[in-house]
Amino acid sequence: MSTSDEARPGGSVDAAPGYLPDVGELTRMVNAAYGAPPNTESAYGDISGISPVERARSAEARPEEFRRASFLPGGITDASHPESAHSGLPYRAPPSAADAGYPGAAASARPEVRGPHTPPAFRIPVLGMDIPYADTFAAFSLPSSRELDNFTAFPAQGGAAGLNAVPFAGPGVPSPGLVERSSFYFLDEAAAFGGGARVDDRLPIASAHPAFDIHAVRRDFPILEEQVNGRPLIWLDNAATTQKPQPVIDRLAYFYQHENSNIHRAAHELAARATDAYEAARETVRRFINAPSADEIIFLRGTTEAINLVAQSWGRQNVREGDEIVITWLEHHANIVPWQQLCSETGAKLRVAPVDDDGQILLDEYQKLLGARTRLVSFSQVSNALGTITPARQMIEMARRVGARVLVDGAQSVSHMRVDVQQLDCDWFVFSGHKVFGPTGIGALFGRAELLNASPPWQGGGNMIQDVTFEKTVYHGAPARFEAGTGNIADAVGLGAALEYVERLGLDNISRYEHDLLAYATRGLNGIPGLRLIGTAPDKAGVLSFVLKGYTTAEVGDALNREGIAVRTGHHCAQPILRRFGQENTVRPSLALYNTHADVDALVATLHRLQSGRYNY
Repeated sequence: MSTSDEARPGGSVDAAPGYLPDVGELTRMVNAAYGAPPNTESAYGDISGISPVERARSAEARPEEFRRASFLPGGITDASHPESAHSGLPYRAPPSAADAGYPGAAASARPEVRGPHTPPAFRIPVLGMDIPYADTFAAFSLPSSRELDNFTAFPAQGGAAGLNAVPFAGPGVPSPGLVERSSFYFLDEAAAFGGGARVDDRLPIASAHPAFDIHAVRRDFPILEEQVNGRPLIWLDNAATTQKPQPVIDRLAYFYQHENSNIHRAAHELAARATDAYEAARETVRRFINAPSADEIIFLRGTTEAINLVAQSWGRQNVREGDEIVITWLEHHANIVPWQQLCSETGAKLRVAPVDDDGQILLDEYQKLLGARTRLVSFSQVSNALGTITPARQMIEMARRVGARVLVDGAQSVSHMRVDVQQLDCDWFVFSGHKVFGPTGIGALFGRAELLNASPPWQGGGNMIQDVTFEKTVYHGAPARFEAGTGNIADAVGLGAALEYVERLGLDNISRYEHDLLAYATRGLNGIPGLRLIGTAPDKAGVLSFVLKGYTTAEVGDALNREGIAVRTGHHCAQPILRRFGQENTVRPSLALYNTHADVDALVATLHRLQSGRYNY
């Protein structure tokens, strides 16, 4: 097709794949390009944090800074320095894009310089546009009346880079409709309106996120199309591990195809790309939990390794004989065993806060355990076995009054609720990537900078040292001092992609949807004769542990598996809390953002048939 055909209705251009970024992506790009901190509120965000005066960059842009910017596929290219293009991420406009008639596509385009504090235009490769700094506020402030069809995105090309995109046509060109599976559901909604949809009229951006569309969300998870025993997979084992959306899968593949290298230690291009991607993921984790600094984020294998790091590093240095460590009955073994080991080594004492018959912390009893000898309090924000949401902020305040340090296990909370470590005022916060739609074998530890830098490294090796002689070693500060050797670079990048996915959906949206689903599932299970729910706290996340009279948990799990329903059976690495309720094992369905009322109906129907004796093995 000739270039002139592009202007005709229905015309298209053979160009690189791309998608229409949401306002949050554009906001983060502006923040990154002009020195403001990334927004911590939501994916769409509040761009009031950008200071066009104090943080504006002059027209003498530093190419290296732009090249390092990688907040969305394609990065940011300083239009006045085309050589600074960061090609380490997907969907970069090809050099020929300028010939395709896209506005501002010429790589040699230069910004209009209006004064010493006027930053240069910056380039959005996925849109093929150079946008002057001043125009970003007119185009993307909230709410906006700018028509979406004024922004031309490159039409999606099937399979070009593995990530399907929503195609948008140019001005006056009808939208060609949705592709088979788009990356994020709100792009589906935008494309459905076609060219000419107004941001403020059709997309409720002012409320941070569009309405939650469960069917579009499910299309992001290819494993949900699997068949198990001839039936569609129903994944209700989310407290053990969550499934991965296509953007995470694609990001991992892209890393190994285009960026794979060790980090921080080489002068070549792939090392720079890998380092950029790894450190961008660290910044994403910082933003996701609202940590003060990316230097306070340590990448580890997961929650278990993070707790062990604190126990063996800070704990060995600071816990002495006669000191006390307080945990609760709700804890996963990973938040029991490391403290038992530390107490055995040091002579400290482990004390345990009890729970009531619903599985809630008895705060009066917890208060009695706190005193002058309490050195550390460590507890889960959400119980993996019962789903109980603990009053974390109140418990931390109570611990602070006696001078205790506090670690919060967030493995089960980060995928269900908004986490703000500064608001919590904890000293450490830990979580695992695979619980929040990221890869296995990766997780993160937040720790206060003064504690991390005062604690000895847990492991020794490369990358964590400033200088080594045969007489002594000088260590880096955090985070490097706790990341010895070659880390799990690709999966850290994948974790960043997973958290960005969750940000785009909106944790408030997710929480509301899951709360409704949990209430629906609780009603359904309570209607089954002989079924007893274990853990009935009024404030719960999506965990539904139960036992069924007349059946072992293994028999129930097997019957559900035959119907394609995946649940966890056993003690869930939380034996003490199950024994508190007189059980050694339970059946544990657990919910996530891609589960549906139909999934719950299938679970309840199978249990009804099993209990009534109408289930045939």
